[in-house]
Amino acid sequence: MKFLISFFLLIINVLVYSQDSEHHCAISKIERFKSLNKITQINYPGDSKIDVKYYKLDLKITYSPNYLRGIVTVKAKTDTTSLSSFYLDLVNVLTVDSVTLNNQSVSFFHSSNKLNIQLDRVYNQGEEFSAMIYYRGVPPSTGLGSFVFGSHNGQPAIWTLSEPYGAKDWWPCKDTPADKADSADIWITVSTNLIPVSNGNLVDVILNGDGTHTYKWKVSYPIAQYLISLAIANYTEYKIYFNYSANDSLPVVNYIYPESFSQVKPQVDKTPTMLSVFSERFGPYPFLNEKYGHAQFGWGGAMEHQTISSMGAWSDGIIAHELAHQWYGDLITCKDWHHIWLNEGFATYSEALFIEATQGIAAYNTSINNRMNSAKNAVGTIYVQNISDVWEIFNSARSYAKGAVVLHMLRGIVGDSTFFNILRTYSYHPTVAYGVAVTEDFQAIAESVSGMDLDYFFQQWIYGENYPRYNVNWSKTQLNDSLWNLRLNISQLTNTNPVFFTMPIQIKVTRVGFADTLITVFNNQQNQEFNIPIPGQINSMAFDPNNYILKNVNVTVDVDDGIEMPIQFVLEQNYPNPFNPSTKIRYVIPNEVRNLTTLKIYDVLGNEVATLVNDYREAGSYEIEFDASALTSGVYFYKLTSGKFSDVKKMILIR
Repeated sequence: MKFLISFFLLIINVLVYSQDSEHHCAISKIERFKSLNKITQINYPGDSKIDVKYYKLDLKITYSPNYLRGIVTVKAKTDTTSLSSFYLDLVNVLTVDSVTLNNQSVSFFHSSNKLNIQLDRVYNQGEEFSAMIYYRGVPPSTGLGSFVFGSHNGQPAIWTLSEPYGAKDWWPCKDTPADKADSADIWITVSTNLIPVSNGNLVDVILNGDGTHTYKWKVSYPIAQYLISLAIANYTEYKIYFNYSANDSLPVVNYIYPESFSQVKPQVDKTPTMLSVFSERFGPYPFLNEKYGHAQFGWGGAMEHQTISSMGAWSDGIIAHELAHQWYGDLITCKDWHHIWLNEGFATYSEALFIEATQGIAAYNTSINNRMNSAKNAVGTIYVQNISDVWEIFNSARSYAKGAVVLHMLRGIVGDSTFFNILRTYSYHPTVAYGVAVTEDFQAIAESVSGMDLDYFFQQWIYGENYPRYNVNWSKTQLNDSLWNLRLNISQLTNTNPVFFTMPIQIKVTRVGFADTLITVFNNQQNQEFNIPIPGQINSMAFDPNNYILKNVNVTVDVDDGIEMPIQFVLEQNYPNPFNPSTKIRYVIPNEVRNLTTLKIYDVLGNEVATLVNDYREAGSYEIEFDASALTSGVYFYKLTSGKFSDVKKMILIR
């Protein structure tokens, strides 16, 4: 929406938005990041003395009996002054038969889920070596289902889901996302009635003459250990294409259970549209020289394995979520699970972006409102304190919903154009692209692109808890024939960490005979008052009208000291609209005789389904939240009645 604002008001707006000097500390940005670095220094799985360059998994898997035999090649570089031994992560349940180093057998010791390997000599910093591990057994299934011998429709189905700590359940690796291999090969030998699917490009299929065949998959891009995957079944293969330029296309290869194909096909056909939407907003699809695709598996959700998402459900949101992870999770991987919001918050927010692109801003607002409702249930910091608990890492209210809302709030602060420039810059910034990131990496790029100091924002929303609870009181006074003053008092209930939240807050002012205007105040005190000159007579004030801030708010109007109150009734359109399951309704009561005021909800047949207000109301502006969780999808009406005044508006509930 465009607003007509005088030059004078623009100057006032700039002055109101100026930040308090306490947020421009003398300490430099680099020093601040150094002070935060202790947060990311953790005792993490994986041998820190080696830098993995390449993995090759050569696996033979049988279904009856359930068994895995493997040869895994690990090429690594010494990442310490001198190295005489190293270790890989591998569960004790699996048996290691032998280890060779540069084609020579070496001694090893397998204990405490670590495979300790003795090198053939002392290796100096930067020297490379190659080890081959021969092992076998029945992999366990831990975490979210790291390795599963399952079935579908009476047929074999085998799959992996290694995030966060499950890779070591089925192959020896350096089990940390902080160390991506530069490339990988995954060779899978199974019965000829099964198709084994994995990452990257399929470069060869070998018929072995013994009732088995070997699929050879090649990964040419850097890949984290937990993103290497297997999905094996009697798939129906279905290939479509995403035309990303006039002359080039990306294969979108789908491996679907035969009995599900007719149901799933219309859903996967939406993938090229999603690729187009996300490529525009995030930058080019990161793995254009390989593929994108889906492999059905027996888990209830989905997992963003690099270039081949494993899918147990097929809604628009899930397909969009896993696709967005190809940028945020696979192209850029969280360096450690403390910062999982960089994966899950981004992918969750991308669901709303796809809704916005295909259904419009109202549907986007509904999606964000739903995420806000969930985010209010988040306990603790978005930065995951306890990464030993899988469900702490993947807490839906915190890592997913609140992480997504952080991006929505950032968009509100910097504006649409700058926000999407931040995302595109972040995607392919040389410090993180095809590598790993922590929150401070994203913050630094957001600050560089926007030119803003955003330290207050990331510190309170990522490392702080809860959300602001505002009490807002406002009044208006006439200064002269053409100028009015808006007095705005904003106070916050005391929080734990931070004590209160610092945020720029949009204020919409409606004026008699003038267009609505939007101003921004920078709220950086727990109790703060603003006096803002407004050209034209003020009618009403709306706090955070675009719902950019995760918050609770109570708005009252000051009726003391003879201050003129609103001169007319106003019933605003609910927001968001359409909505699911809650929406907000704002209304204004003018300075008249105190009347009984009612606000009621009706269905399309005129049946009353809810009463939100039934009381005497003083003059002022009010906002009320309507939760329609008990209602079905459809068109509803809300009616405000006060004295002789009555107004009705329509709203849409989409479940």
